[in-house]
Amino acid sequence: MLPRRNFPTLRILLLFSISASAFDFDFLNQTPVAREGAMRLSGSESPWEGRVEVYHDGQWGTVCDDGWDMAEAQVVCRQLDFPGAKSVVIGKNYGQASGPIWLDDIKCDGTEKSLLACSMANWGVTDCTHKEDVGVICQSSNDTNGTIWNFSHSLDHSISLSDDLGSLFDSGRGCDFLIVVQSATGNKGDKETLASTICAHQVILSQFPHFNMSEGVMVNVSLACQPYVNSFVRYLYTRKMDVSVSSAQCLHQMASHFELKQLRDVIGRLFTQILPDDSSFQTQLSLLQYATQNGDHILRENCMQYLAWNFHKLTQSPSWLSLSWEVLEVLLSRSDLVVPDEYFVLQTVESLIEETGNGSTLEAQAELLGRVRFPMIPAEKLYELEVNSSLYAIHKNVYQEKMLKALQFNVLLFSEFASRPNFSRDEQYRPRMYTAEPWSVMINAIRKPTGHGYGNLRRRGNPHFGMYMPYEIPMQETLSEIFSTRRHGSMLFNKVDLVNWEALIFKTQSGCSARGWICESIPAAGLVRQNYIHQDNIVYRNQLIVMCQDKYVCQVQQFKNDMAYVAVNGTKVPAYPCPDEKYVYRFVVRPEYI
Repeated sequence: MLPRRNFPTLRILLLFSISASAFDFDFLNQTPVAREGAMRLSGSESPWEGRVEVYHDGQWGTVCDDGWDMAEAQVVCRQLDFPGAKSVVIGKNYGQASGPIWLDDIKCDGTEKSLLACSMANWGVTDCTHKEDVGVICQSSNDTNGTIWNFSHSLDHSISLSDDLGSLFDSGRGCDFLIVVQSATGNKGDKETLASTICAHQVILSQFPHFNMSEGVMVNVSLACQPYVNSFVRYLYTRKMDVSVSSAQCLHQMASHFELKQLRDVIGRLFTQILPDDSSFQTQLSLLQYATQNGDHILRENCMQYLAWNFHKLTQSPSWLSLSWEVLEVLLSRSDLVVPDEYFVLQTVESLIEETGNGSTLEAQAELLGRVRFPMIPAEKLYELEVNSSLYAIHKNVYQEKMLKALQFNVLLFSEFASRPNFSRDEQYRPRMYTAEPWSVMINAIRKPTGHGYGNLRRRGNPHFGMYMPYEIPMQETLSEIFSTRRHGSMLFNKVDLVNWEALIFKTQSGCSARGWICESIPAAGLVRQNYIHQDNIVYRNQLIVMCQDKYVCQVQQFKNDMAYVAVNGTKVPAYPCPDEKYVYRFVVRPEYI
């Protein structure tokens, strides 16, 4: 038994900072800096009113107003030490915000201690512009015109406290709490274990419920995670830790087990830095399995999104044949699947069933085939399926049922088709993100442009529409492509009523202004219809796919008012990192019936 000692009560001021590039939680810099997750109100003379800004990754950024109500405002005002919130401010100009839009789609109950405790998307994932920055008006201590604010100055010397506590942990002086770390070795029927001990201090660990025991605790971890337990316990003292690719999953698992929500959530967001690093897709599938087993919905969606955006490369990777059918079914249910066309989807599903489906039931195979969106397959391909499909004879009923609905969708007016009793408006009748012609065009901003002082303007598709005169813009400022599509993928619109589009990448503000556009940030993308065709029942939900160095999709944005923004240090950051910001842009036209 460890000897008992009396310790003075320690008040630990908790700070947490992260550098995403190095996964380093460090406070060695002695100059005053804002805390990770700190809030402030900007752009107003009143200290209780202004634009909501949050500090992350060494930079202040704003919050989008999507979904904001009084619950979110109450959390912000209480975090800023005001009694409560009076109102949410939407659309007010608090001056120009130059930083990124850090947060979007926030949902609070109103009882949280900080905004970061609310449900939210990943840092920087947003479809907003700075025109949608949210503001709040908080209650002052005395809501009268004669409010007097007492002068106060906050002292924060927690940097040195954190270092001192780290030295205390490293020295082992006065420890009175034993942590036994135990791992199964996998030998002798999993009965053999490897154990180590960590000596700690009750006064430090008593604030964490799982360590609130009299003299010690047993911690069971995998053998692979055992080397990182010491760093994890030291973090409880210092709030500092180095997180590597190899340690991230273990530390995330321990943070989840011991209910350290802040650490768990931040490491969870760091997984976005890891996902693009493995072209074999083994890391992505391993993290997906881990997230599913641990009920981490944010991490699971992050992994599924990456797999969906990079589905084409996944089908060419060593992990494709080991992909579980359950995961594939979920992927095939998504409309953000980036694929050449729907016929490609059918071919890959058929190929996977042939190569891995020997032990599967016919019902399971039919369920997988049922996820293919047959109405999105071109009509000429549908007619050829009976001859070209390798599984048609085995699943004849499935193919005939799906093909009949698809051909009806192709040859009937949608209003007539949708009025049928058995019709349901499900995802089968909506396009994915198809990258093959004619629905997509690519602009490579990495390649050095060539020409004679004008934008990179080339004509594709129908060679007979309109006259096009190039603008006198330096080549490096604006890149452009012109292409044409049908009004809709249905056979009814085959070779008639072509819609002409101009796709643009603005690389500078001067290039944007020269074309008469207003760009909130740079780089920006524009996708504009060049001719008007009346269409009451068709809407275009066009998307911009941003690829990093033509290797993987790092961002997808929907066009709003013909514009999409991809600026890293402006209003957005990529969902997944892209070194040197070397982007290849793909514009996708997505017509849907409404």
